[in-house]
Amino acid sequence: MESAIGQSFVGRRTLVCMKHVGMNVAADAFINCAMTGVNGGMVVVVADDPSMHSSQNEQDSRFYGDFAFVPMVEPATQQECYDIVREAFEMSEKFNEPVMLRIPTRLAHSRAGVETAARRAQNEISLPQNKSQFILLPAISRKKYDVLLEAQNDFIASSEVSKFNQYVDGKDKSMGVIACGIAYNYLMENFKDGCPFPVLKISQYPLPINLIEKLVDSTDKVMVLEDGMPFVEQKLKGLLGRGLKVVGRLDGTLPRAGELNPDIVGRAFGCKTEGAYEVSELVEQRPPALCQGCGHRDMYDALNTVAAQYDNSKVFSDIGCYTLGAMAPFSAIDSCVDMGASITMAKGAADGGLFPSFAVIGDSTFTHSGMTGLLDCVNSKANVVVIISDNETTGMTGGQDSAGTGKIEGICEGLGVAKEHIRVLVPLKKNLEEMIAVIKEEVEYNGVSVIIPRRECIQTLSRKNRKK
Repeated sequence: MESAIGQSFVGRRTLVCMKHVGMNVAADAFINCAMTGVNGGMVVVVADDPSMHSSQNEQDSRFYGDFAFVPMVEPATQQECYDIVREAFEMSEKFNEPVMLRIPTRLAHSRAGVETAARRAQNEISLPQNKSQFILLPAISRKKYDVLLEAQNDFIASSEVSKFNQYVDGKDKSMGVIACGIAYNYLMENFKDGCPFPVLKISQYPLPINLIEKLVDSTDKVMVLEDGMPFVEQKLKGLLGRGLKVVGRLDGTLPRAGELNPDIVGRAFGCKTEGAYEVSELVEQRPPALCQGCGHRDMYDALNTVAAQYDNSKVFSDIGCYTLGAMAPFSAIDSCVDMGASITMAKGAADGGLFPSFAVIGDSTFTHSGMTGLLDCVNSKANVVVIISDNETTGMTGGQDSAGTGKIEGICEGLGVAKEHIRVLVPLKKNLEEMIAVIKEEVEYNGVSVIIPRRECIQTLSRKNRKK
């Protein structure tokens, strides 16, 4: 996010992509970027994960966009994803603000043929005319905040005329429907001949107040369909300042949690739905597990052996393949909260009197979020054992190169870990006794220890061998 702001500073167009918990990490830069504004167009793509298919929580990034006072777009189809990005860049440069593009799971994991348009060349370098644009000293910030607030009416006016926000009238005025993004698809799958109710499709924010008033004035109540949290539903009464019957996630018409689908939407309208197929008794559940031959397995075998020798040992883990150490047969970890929390949680627990306090983190997560925590441990002389399980790749997300390959020992030493307490091991069954002995030695050392079990990810190794 900060690199993108730097690109925008010199006039270039940039696209920043992350999932919703990534927005938590980028939030400081994102929200302040709304204050600085942009020079080159910037689009921030955030993939939300309702139902938590692969996430720690179920949050809705529209609240971030609303909190930052920036325009947002939420496409309904794959074609609209393509078209709306082009429009978002134009919008970003028209308003000199970043634009958030929010997509939920089903759009993030779908594909379709789209009609493309002519490519546009990247912007030429052009530096900000206002030398203080990107300097958020309080005196400047106060002025820029007033400018941002004044721009809200322009953002709303843009939403009112956006081709991505559409009002379609219907004969049955007993109810109006607001359908946001992909929820519009789910609605129309249940009414293939056209919805009998007036429908307002929303794919650009801030909310188009005039279009909403038009829907409300002509109907008895409003149902809100949105994949994620009840963002629009919560706003409606306060936005219009009048008594209004609104149904959706908050009153139980739709489930409060989890992603929507055509069947859930259909049932809310009383449509007959086929429902899910029953799973045969012959089919056993297959929970995710560490790959056979994975070095993390051998690391956990050794760690469990040592941890069992102490009454109160706890293992604080992190985000990565090794998080599957929580599952049988290892049941090896006691926490997984957010990316980078393993080392800092282990430090906090050790400072609170826990012994031994272990942290398990992968090589990629360490370079992403673990280095500052390790520096904290060194500076406070925390009594922790940090295990950086190095599979020399970013295994969880497809085997990309790891930022830390070949550098981890140097990083740890540079952060102040004593060289003699940086121990490198090869996690193999034949080395189990050596691994146990090394972990035991470092537990008994009163200070910061780093153990690096290193063996290439079995998946990336297999791919390399197939190429050969």
